[in-house]
Amino acid sequence: MGSLKKKNDSAVSYFQMPLHYPRYTMKDYQDMPEWKLNHLLAQYGLPTHGDLAYKRDFAIGAFLWPDFHQDSKPTPNRTINDASLLDKKIK
Repeated sequence: MGSLKKKNDSAVSYFQMPLHYPRYTMKDYQDMPEWKLNHLLAQYGLPTHGDLAYKRDFAIGAFLWPDFHQDSKPTPNRTINDASLLDKKIK
């Protein structure tokens, strides 16, 4: 479902959130051409102003989870196994 905005009195525009979250890596964003960044940001209703470095930083901040910002694997203390979840539900 999109939101409805009136432009002038004769035109109507719609914004529809894409169904899928972008699945790019940090390297993908760093190598992405400006036209592709503009298109990606516009798809999600995000601003496309600024220079290329700003757009890359904005996309990385908007679409990557914090663990992926440093291209590191999750630390062992952050993983939760099914047995520990089951123990918490039983108690």
